[in-house]
Amino acid sequence: MSSCFDPEAINEFARYYGFHYDNWDPLALVEDVLIDMERGLKGLSSSLPMIPSYITPVAQVPPGKTVLALDAGGTNLRASLVHFDAQGKAIAEGTTKTPMPGTRGKVNAEQFFDQIADAALPLLSNTSGIEGIGFTFSYPMEMTADADGILMAFSKEVDAPEVIGKAIGAGLREALARKGHKYSGPIALLNDTVATLLSGLAAIPIDGEAERTKNAYGFTGGPVIGFILGTGFNTAYPERSIPKIGFESAAAPQIVVCETGTFKLRYRGQLDQEYDNTTKNPGAYTLEKASAGAYLGPLTLHILKQAVKDKLIRFKKSEELLAMPHLETRTLNEFSHAPLAAEGPLGSLFGLDEGDALAAVQYITSIITERGALFSSAVLAATVARINACDGLGYEPYAPVRIAVEGTTYLIYKGMRRSLESWLHLMLYSRKPRPYIIAPVEQASLFGAAVAAMIKK
Repeated sequence: MSSCFDPEAINEFARYYGFHYDNWDPLALVEDVLIDMERGLKGLSSSLPMIPSYITPVAQVPPGKTVLALDAGGTNLRASLVHFDAQGKAIAEGTTKTPMPGTRGKVNAEQFFDQIADAALPLLSNTSGIEGIGFTFSYPMEMTADADGILMAFSKEVDAPEVIGKAIGAGLREALARKGHKYSGPIALLNDTVATLLSGLAAIPIDGEAERTKNAYGFTGGPVIGFILGTGFNTAYPERSIPKIGFESAAAPQIVVCETGTFKLRYRGQLDQEYDNTTKNPGAYTLEKASAGAYLGPLTLHILKQAVKDKLIRFKKSEELLAMPHLETRTLNEFSHAPLAAEGPLGSLFGLDEGDALAAVQYITSIITERGALFSSAVLAATVARINACDGLGYEPYAPVRIAVEGTTYLIYKGMRRSLESWLHLMLYSRKPRPYIIAPVEQASLFGAAVAAMIKK
């Protein structure tokens, strides 16, 4: 009953349903992103909101200070005490991790903030001399001049609709008070991409600097982009001109959060649209739903089911695949790394004589991954081009743009990092060299939050 493995038929299936990566021209995609970035900065109609952070990048903070760092990510909420040593290096202690409020059932606003306060209280109550709270919040916010953030929307399937429109810092302060802790210090909100950017400034050396003390010219290096490719997808970068808020500063650029997961592609295929309609926010975060870890597993399952219905893939337990209610991205990644192990919810469906069907599943998965890598790299290439166009660097080879990355989809999802970096090099070097460095940074959300707490005092 097993089908024959036919790569050309699979490619035609992908093109017919509109999810093959060769449906998009890479350089045209970069130009589309650049246009939306420009429109968003001007306050015109755009799928990219280009949110000002009111934070100027800094690489170092005064040593000897301790702050509470919170990180609300796609899956988990982390809390940690972070202090800075004599060299300005951030050191985390007492880190705890709990499920992100709203990811295990719907919660109201008070429950949402109470759960965050429960994570913060043990560290606040048992430690003296806290200089402030830095709170990395990985969802779109409208930032305020007092370093708070008003939630615009939830992504990554968080179910807490009452929180939308509320100030996150103020909500946490009120929740702490309800629990008997009168905290009067600063609370600095920032997006996780801003935190990643701030971490990258200190963590990623410029070219030719094995040690920072061995720079004979005293050059400080190029700017840093913050890039998240994990449960969600986003970018942030330093911008000198934000017309919609009247901001112009060449000397002290402001970090802008692009919310690039919301970028609206010109074209989406039938299966992408069908899957989108099953999510909590149909029509929104269309690029994120094609690239990020919250969606790659379920999207791939939806596409595989269509391949079975079209009899492109045939195997004895195909009805069990059609009946699968959900496929986590983590599970799909485990299968992709060891498809011949015949293990897990996906791999165990195929008999030892059904290697061709197994190959077809792996092949379709790789096409979806390649497309996600293409979209991700187009966003990064557009951001590098935007920085180069605005700062007048002229692509000096000793001033590369540094791309600081955080996120498990980039780091461990099979094929993603290799393909992304390949597409990125193609896009940035196709017409003229645009020097860049791309590197992961560790615990960026926590350390970036700590830096923000210090510089926003």
